[in-house]
Amino acid sequence: MAAQQGNSGSGPSRAMGWFRLLLSNRKAMVGTIIVLFFVLLALFGPSIAGQDPHAFVGMPHEPPSAEHLFGTTGQGQDVLAQTIVGARVSLAVGFATGFVVMAIGALIGMAAGYFGGKIDAVLSLMTNVFLIIPGLPMAVVIAAYLPAGPLTILLVLVITGWAWNARVLRSQVLSLREKDFVSAAIVSGEGSMRIIFREILPNMTSLLMSGFISATVYAIGAQVGLEYLGLGDLSAVTWGTNLYWASNNAALLTGAWWTIVPTGLCVALVGFALTMIMYAIDEISNPRLRAEGSWLRLLKSRKVAVGPSTPVVRTHGS
Repeated sequence: MAAQQGNSGSGPSRAMGWFRLLLSNRKAMVGTIIVLFFVLLALFGPSIAGQDPHAFVGMPHEPPSAEHLFGTTGQGQDVLAQTIVGARVSLAVGFATGFVVMAIGALIGMAAGYFGGKIDAVLSLMTNVFLIIPGLPMAVVIAAYLPAGPLTILLVLVITGWAWNARVLRSQVLSLREKDFVSAAIVSGEGSMRIIFREILPNMTSLLMSGFISATVYAIGAQVGLEYLGLGDLSAVTWGTNLYWASNNAALLTGAWWTIVPTGLCVALVGFALTMIMYAIDEISNPRLRAEGSWLRLLKSRKVAVGPSTPVVRTHGS
């Protein structure tokens, strides 16, 4: 009975419940619409762009015009085509890194928190070592000695980004393993793997989703930053290499802002959208924020102005 209370509902029903709650949240809706737009742009944009991003289609640093909506680069390439095509690699690396970082962090964090003892000591020591090493300098050093390419960037970001998720999830598992539903599962003879993945893991859905989103935001920004420093495959078209070549062609010195703004705006919008979704998840999973939101909606329905004082809402007959 206690186990059922701790892990109420099956996996699909729990996922559908989360999906409905996210759809009812404005922040989540705004963020999801923006993210879906960029995902569809990455999937189908290159065929819609109609131009080869590597092709020399005009004079260098032509300003935006009817022929080239976003202007041309310092080498005469179409900025719009490069911005659209660059979304594919950058988003693929970002989301793949977010998923792998979340998976590794979850496995290590849950194993350390649940088993304790020597396993916890070893895994916690390894996590602490990666936490105290500065992430960006280590990423720069590793990327400089590995073959350039998206897979290298993904590997570098995974190595430098998994430890924080592991630490947060370990703390949550330490709390959950003392709950009655876990004790009931142990007494009933369930195996450790079943308890971890069927009893504990579903109760950390919000943390896993937040960890995935925060790791994705970190990965997209870090990937763009590493490639801007020239540590990626400079022959590929990504948001990072777009900024690298804009800087290399002295875009700021020549006033060619159109070679920088589109890519920078895309990175900012994706980060903003993912952050909005993360805030929505926090509002849904945090009881205090959820109660506060319900209270504000009640005040709004009663047309009560929200001020510094605490309003009193009276129902009929009271």
